[in-house]
Amino acid sequence: MCGIAGFVLNNPIESPQALLKQMADQIVYRGPDDEGFYATDSGDGRYSVGLAHRRLSIIDLGGGHQPMANHRGTTQVVFNGEIYNYRELRGELESKGYVFHTTSDTESLLAAYDEWGEACVDKLEGMFAFALWDEARQQLFIARDRFGKKPFYFWRSGDEFIFGSEIKNLLVHERVAREVDRSAVWDYLAYRYVPWPRTLFQGIEKLPPGACAVWKNGELSVRRYYTPPDRDPRHATAAVADPVAGFMRELDKAVESRMVADVPFGAFFSGGIDSSAIVGLMSRHSNEPIKTFSVGFQESTYSELGYAKSIADQFNTDHHELTVSQAHLMDELPKLVRFRDAPVAEPSDIPIYLLSLEARKTVKMVLTGEGSDEFLGGYPKHGFDRYAEYYRYVPDLLQAPINSLVNALPYKFRRVKTAVANLSLKQWEERMPRWFGALNWRDREALAAFRVDGYQGFEGPPYDVAADNSNLRRILYFDQTSWLPDNLLERGDRMTMAASLEARMPFMDHNLAAYISSLPDDCRIRNGSTKWMLREGMKQILPESILERPKVGFRVPVNEWFQGPMRDYLCDHILSTDSRTAAYFNRPVLERYVNDHINGVQNHEKLLWALLNLEIWHREYGMSA
Repeated sequence: MCGIAGFVLNNPIESPQALLKQMADQIVYRGPDDEGFYATDSGDGRYSVGLAHRRLSIIDLGGGHQPMANHRGTTQVVFNGEIYNYRELRGELESKGYVFHTTSDTESLLAAYDEWGEACVDKLEGMFAFALWDEARQQLFIARDRFGKKPFYFWRSGDEFIFGSEIKNLLVHERVAREVDRSAVWDYLAYRYVPWPRTLFQGIEKLPPGACAVWKNGELSVRRYYTPPDRDPRHATAAVADPVAGFMRELDKAVESRMVADVPFGAFFSGGIDSSAIVGLMSRHSNEPIKTFSVGFQESTYSELGYAKSIADQFNTDHHELTVSQAHLMDELPKLVRFRDAPVAEPSDIPIYLLSLEARKTVKMVLTGEGSDEFLGGYPKHGFDRYAEYYRYVPDLLQAPINSLVNALPYKFRRVKTAVANLSLKQWEERMPRWFGALNWRDREALAAFRVDGYQGFEGPPYDVAADNSNLRRILYFDQTSWLPDNLLERGDRMTMAASLEARMPFMDHNLAAYISSLPDDCRIRNGSTKWMLREGMKQILPESILERPKVGFRVPVNEWFQGPMRDYLCDHILSTDSRTAAYFNRPVLERYVNDHINGVQNHEKLLWALLNLEIWHREYGMSA
C-alpha cells in the first residue's frame, strides 16, 4: 500500500527529480517507510518522464523498493495496492522461464506485463493503481482495479499528462490551476459526492474503476477492461445445489488471501453482521487472537460498542475501543477535507480516521466489511426500490396528497419519508442518486442560484445498465459503479492512509462478486430479509442477536449535533456573510433548509452536512463561488 505520482511533460523541464520529490512529499503519510524516483527523457527527446513513489511496507519489507524495473531494465513501475494472487502469478510465470529476485507482488506485476502486455490487468486479483513506463514502446501504461478501491487522478492538457494517488500530487505543479468545476458542484448537490470522471477541480479527472489507459505520442486512450456482472440480466443456468455453501467457500477464500502480510494486522469491527463475519472467518486462519478495533459515540443510541464487545469475547480477540464526540468532528473536519482533497461526504469519515490512528499504534493493516451491502443487497433501498415500478402507476392526483401526508409525519420517520419521496421520482437516473443523495432535480434547481451551460450528463456507468435487467441488479450496479468508488471507497482509502494504515475488503473480491451475481436475486433478498445468503451462511458462527439485528449503518449523530452543539458551527459556515459558497445558493431557500432542520420540522442532515463540507473545501483551497 503506497502513494504514486508522476508526469510526462514537454521538454525542457528543470530538475525533474526535484519536482518528483515535491509531489511525493505531499503524501508522505501514504508511504512513510521509503521513497523512490525515476526520471528519463523520451526517445525523441520531446518529453520528460517521471515516476515517484512513497511506500508503506506490507509484503517483502526489504525487497519491494520502487520504482522497480523489470529484469531487462526496459520497464519501470510505481504501484499502489496489493495483488492477492501474486504467488500464483509468480508460479505461472516461473514455468515460462521468468526468474524472480524478490518476493514482492510488484515484481510479479512487472513480469505479468512483460508476458501479457496490457492484458495483464485481467490476470490481477486485488486492489491496485499503477503507472508503468515502457521504454521499448515509448508509452506510459496506467490501470486501476476493477471496483476502484485504489485512487488514480490525472490532469492532461495538450500532450502533457500529470498523475497521482491524490489530487494534491497534481496541485504542486504550476500548470495545474485551482479552479472550481461548476459541473461537479452541480453533481455534488444531487449525489453528495462527485461522480467520476469529474472532481471539484477543473481539469483534474479520476481514472474510472476497472479501466486502463495508454499515453503514447502525446495522446491518451482510455478503455474499460472490467464491467461488474450485475450490469446485465442473470443468465439462466442450472440451479446450484447449495448456493450458501458456495458463497461461504468464496468468502472464506477471499478472507484468507487478504491475511497475507509480513506485518501485524487486525480488523475494523462494528458489531454488525458484515464485520462480525470477517472476524469470525479470520479467526479460523490465525493461531493468534485477531486484533479488533471498534468506535462508538457518547450518544448511546448510536453506539454499537456493546455488540462489538460480545463478538470480540466470543472469538477471543485482542479488542480495542474508541469513543468520539462532536468535539472531535469540529476539530478534525478541516484537516480531513485536506486529506480527501474534497468535501468529506460522510460524517463517519471522522471516527474512521480516529479509529485508524488508534489501530496504527499496533497494526499496519486491517480487514473491513466494506462492500457487503452493495453486492449482497443490504440497504433498505434495495427492498424499497422494487416498488417504484408499481408506484409510478399511481395517478399524480393521488401521489401529491400521499407525499404531503408522509412529509407531515413526525421528524423521526426519516426512512419512510425518504422512501416515498424517492418512489415518486419516475426517472431512474434521478432516483438512483437520490436514495443516498442530497436533493432531487427540482429541489436542486430551487436551491442553486447558478446553472451550468452545456452541462454533460453521464453516458457510461452507472447509467449504462441493461434495460431488461432486474430492478435489484440495476440498483446494485449503480452502487457498485458510483456510490462505492466515488464515496465509500474514496473515504476508506483516504481515512486509513492518512494514518498510514492499509485496509483490505474481502467482500469486494471480484470472484466472489461473480459468484453472487450468478445466483437468483432471492439469494440476496428473500422474504424481506436483506443479505439472506450471508445471514444463512453465518448461522453456525454468529449468534442470532447479530444475525437478526436491523441495519443501523455507521451513523454519526449529526442530526442531533446540528440542532445542539454544532448549530453555531453550521450557521457560521454556510449562512455567515463571509461564506465562500453563498453565491451558489438562493438565500431564502437555504435558510429554510437550515431552520426546518434546527426546529425539528424536517431532517435535512445529509444536505446540510454536504453544504457545510463544500464550504470548508472552498476555504481550505482558497476558492470562492
